[in-house]
Amino acid sequence: MSVRPAATASTASAPAATAADGTASEASGACCAASAVGAPLPVLGRDVLVPLVTGGEVTYAALDYAASAPALQRVWDDVAAYAPYYGSVHRGAGYLSQLSTDLFENSRAAVAEFLGCRDDDQVVFTRSTTDSLNLLASVLPQGTRVFVFETEHHASLLPWQQAPGVEVSVLDAPRTPWEAVETLERALAGREPYGPALVCVTGASNVTGELWPVQELTAAAHAHGARIVLDAAQLAPHHPVDIAESDVDWVAFSGHKLYAPFGSGVLAGRADWLLEAEPYLAGGGASRTVARRADGGVDVEWHTTAARHEAGSPNVIGVYAIASACKALTEAGFETLVEREQALVARVREGLAEVPEVSVLSLFGDDAPRVGVLSFVVDGWNSSHFAAALSAEYGIGVRDGLFCAHPLVRTLLGSHADEPGECGAPEAAAPGEKSLNAIRVSFGAGTPEEHVDRFVAAVKELVANGAQWTYRTEDGRCVPDRNA
Repeated sequence: MSVRPAATASTASAPAATAADGTASEASGACCAASAVGAPLPVLGRDVLVPLVTGGEVTYAALDYAASAPALQRVWDDVAAYAPYYGSVHRGAGYLSQLSTDLFENSRAAVAEFLGCRDDDQVVFTRSTTDSLNLLASVLPQGTRVFVFETEHHASLLPWQQAPGVEVSVLDAPRTPWEAVETLERALAGREPYGPALVCVTGASNVTGELWPVQELTAAAHAHGARIVLDAAQLAPHHPVDIAESDVDWVAFSGHKLYAPFGSGVLAGRADWLLEAEPYLAGGGASRTVARRADGGVDVEWHTTAARHEAGSPNVIGVYAIASACKALTEAGFETLVEREQALVARVREGLAEVPEVSVLSLFGDDAPRVGVLSFVVDGWNSSHFAAALSAEYGIGVRDGLFCAHPLVRTLLGSHADEPGECGAPEAAAPGEKSLNAIRVSFGAGTPEEHVDRFVAAVKELVANGAQWTYRTEDGRCVPDRNA
């Protein structure tokens, strides 16, 4: 659907937005033509200057895409063009409400196309991957057995623990893709009693970036009568995801990883468990009819579509942003994007390999295919200190910590389960002290080559010469000491 209101006295000059059906706006076209050098898809913030603690300013190198990718300029332009026509969704007779409702539902169709959904699949809009998987956990049939590897992000490791009537089996970290398949097959074959089962697996690790054998795991799950949900939070921004081709039962991902801000996510896949369960949230939008009973109670008829799990006023701007990002990635061509990203991965890996003090973390080995996500540690450095120096002295933003994947990082670092450490806020170790945390660099379609080259050069310089500034721990974070 194109956001092109009829030319009336009040709307004749309205801007056009790229619609869920892909009609490109003039603003988006101009933006794409002015793409930053070396980046196929321009993003917001690509020209932001940040101060250096050593003096002066530098263009910020955003290399933390795995946490939140910067918004595509096209997505921002599309949302800005729609904003004057924002209205209530599914609730209004007015023109703007009808336009917003059409936009919302056409965005659902665009996401279904992006994911290669089957004809009878449902696309439910949520707040995030975490919200999507908690929704799925809430609809599991009683007695479901969930199988999940300890290597998962907390978003796909923890929701099942809260689901009533569900038993969870956490599987050990495999060290090869084939070991992952064999481990799952043994676990599924040995389950008692033989009832409904669900496997949850990531498509690409948020710690190592390594690709998991999704099709083989899906085949194993289905061979043993289990269903499978794919956590595609780190996969969808980097590789095509096709539900029908891969035969997974559900896919979950977040807009903020897919270059779309505004706090929206997606759960897409088979309808039966979703529509047989009670609504995720009770309220307007999820209910078709509500009637007062003579005894003072209330009878409710719930929707039998995705709306069943979308109670409340939907985030139409966030949903439209996801649809816009899906269209932008599709038009750019994943084959081209993947080829370029792999070249960037190779540059980073080759550069880090030249520094003996750097150890890149991996489950499946150095040759395992991966997306633009790599984590590493540096001998003689506290990871929080190293990340702070990259930011303060070079204007490079990376992430340090356990990346909301505590069991996996502990396994990769060879630590004990009770060794202290916190996700995103490592223990207050002094600079140079060993700590249970790592450094993660991540990038994608909006990353210029210069940012990657600057990162590699900065790592080499820090290891060779040390930090130029003094740092201290403040509220669990390593920060420059302004009094030094």
